[in-house]
Amino acid sequence: MLVDSHCHLDYFSNELDGVLARAAAAGVGQVVTISTRVRQVATYRAIAEAHSGVFFSVGTHPMQAKDEPDVTLAEIVALAGHPRCVAIGEAGLDYFYERESMAVQREVFVRHIAAARATGLPLVIHARSADDDMIAILSEEMAKGRFTAVLHCFSSGPKLAEVGVELGLYVSFSGILTFKKSEEIRDIALRVPLDRLLVETDAPYLAPLPFRGKRNEPAYVAHTARVLAEVRGMSEQALAQLTTGNFRRLFSKAGTDRLAGSLAA
Repeated sequence: MLVDSHCHLDYFSNELDGVLARAAAAGVGQVVTISTRVRQVATYRAIAEAHSGVFFSVGTHPMQAKDEPDVTLAEIVALAGHPRCVAIGEAGLDYFYERESMAVQREVFVRHIAAARATGLPLVIHARSADDDMIAILSEEMAKGRFTAVLHCFSSGPKLAEVGVELGLYVSFSGILTFKKSEEIRDIALRVPLDRLLVETDAPYLAPLPFRGKRNEPAYVAHTARVLAEVRGMSEQALAQLTTGNFRRLFSKAGTDRLAGSLAA
């Protein structure tokens, strides 16, 4: 079984049953639909409650940080208490699109780190064009108190991956891994310890080859997993078993919900 550890099912609206059926047919057993706005958590929660094998997170994406600067730590922690909420985020830094909101991004990100500490849930980290600040914040905050996290949809430089692993973080690879010009990302994927690897789609974005340029969906995580298996010199079955085990260790709450289920249920 594969797990799509990061997708955005709220983008699929009335197509959701078909999307999840195709994922199940492709061998995907569970998915996490990721929050980009705390104020929209009811949408993510409803999707998870209505579909076996689906979990959700709660958090503010850095590109929405300027729209939700007043979301409190207490509010995030309270919302994360739902049995099918298995993570905090996605939160982080995006200086590619949102350089004018850098200060508020950092403030909101640190608040989400505090929520991860308070809840014991993993933090889903978005990092784009902000490696130096991300390394500094993660290092400073980890020194204040441990928390678990994953660098999602990894497309940053090798130093961030190296520091992340040293701090105990996981690294998740998306369809970017399959792109012809992603040699550096594949090289990073080769060096990440096996027990820190995850796979994801970030659907509906970043469809892997051979679907690049089309809408992504959870079923396509199998294509990213296939390339990651090739990079690591493993069989697809072994890679699926490995990454699913890593998912269950990091997103440990997903294994405690008696209603967790599978997409194939």
